[in-house]
Amino acid sequence: MNLSIPVNKKNPSLIEFIVLVSAMMSLTALSIDAMLPALPDIGTDLAVIDSSNWALIISLIFIGLGVGQLFFGPLSDSIGRKPTIYLGMGVFVVGAVLSLVSTNFTMMLIGRFLQGIGVSAPRAVTLALVRDQFSGREMARIMSFVMTVFILMPLVAPSIGQAILLVAGWRAIFAAFVLFAILTTSWFALRQPETLATKDRIPFEIGRIVSGAREVLTTRIAFGYMLTSGLILSAMVGYLNSAQPIYVDLYNLGTRFPLYFALVSSSIGMASFLNSRLVMRFGMRLLVTWSLVAIIVLTIIAVVVAVPMGGHPPFALLVGYLMTAFFCVGILFGNMNSLAMEPLGHIAGIGSAVIGALSTLLSVGIGTIIGRSYNGTILPLTLSIGILAFIALLVVLWTEGGKIKMMN
Repeated sequence: MNLSIPVNKKNPSLIEFIVLVSAMMSLTALSIDAMLPALPDIGTDLAVIDSSNWALIISLIFIGLGVGQLFFGPLSDSIGRKPTIYLGMGVFVVGAVLSLVSTNFTMMLIGRFLQGIGVSAPRAVTLALVRDQFSGREMARIMSFVMTVFILMPLVAPSIGQAILLVAGWRAIFAAFVLFAILTTSWFALRQPETLATKDRIPFEIGRIVSGAREVLTTRIAFGYMLTSGLILSAMVGYLNSAQPIYVDLYNLGTRFPLYFALVSSSIGMASFLNSRLVMRFGMRLLVTWSLVAIIVLTIIAVVVAVPMGGHPPFALLVGYLMTAFFCVGILFGNMNSLAMEPLGHIAGIGSAVIGALSTLLSVGIGTIIGRSYNGTILPLTLSIGILAFIALLVVLWTEGGKIKMMN
């Protein structure tokens, strides 16, 4: 594998680029997953009586993430990738500090919304950074490596949050967010050159943004795989909103919750790494199709087993289902995003923004409904994952003109 990006000699190696981009994107995962063990403490301190409202601490960052990408993506086409990252990270730090000093739930939610807007900058711009330098299967391969490193954060984030809780309380978690943002932004500033040449920049105009968004929405491949990505992301958001009550309340894991959360999440990382090899041989469309089919089959088996047990099967069976289903999700993410971005190289900033924003906003609505549908069993979550995979498969069929592409 070539270990350098062929732009100029001052660029970081490919390995450093992958780790750097992953670190920037990981701030989103850290901001979400590190909060999971802290939700009861935050709810108690801020007098949130209804525990179902704790999910808003997770959902608000997703809403900010979706809205912010519509601004930061086009802005990066206008002023460059690096200044846009700096602006977004500044907004994130302000939001983290506001949450840190919050004295009521409203302040907390405003801070979380600002954090979501802030992290939308690296979410949108890093995808454009990759698209600036790679395309096709090579882009999918790079995104698979990025996702492999990126997934390490969900593995350790709940444990980080749990450790901070034991030592310093939930407010210190937000202080950790600020520190991580400063360190990664400094690394990015020192090592990553600007990838958008001045001659290629486009003025920040509302009309151009609307025109670019219209192109994304009317390009069948881009729109179809954006919608597919949103449906699968909905399943992940639903899992995030359901994880604590299922693991802690239903299966009584207590402080072992972060460990099993990490175990399940590890399957996504393993799949992303494997996908970096598989995609070069089989192509993106084949892998997307069979991953969706596998999730549907796995869900049917899980539901058939769980229903006679009142929706409360042995924990090992739940973990087995989640790990295999999320392994398929790990195959999906890098390929779906790359397929959606493939026809949008000439509007990479707007393209990544619209794709990221709409798929994220779609996932917030559906994922929140899944989380709130928890009824003391695993059935709402498992059924939702299977149904969303089935709908996604239908969307892929439509996107590809009614034919499942067996090869790319």
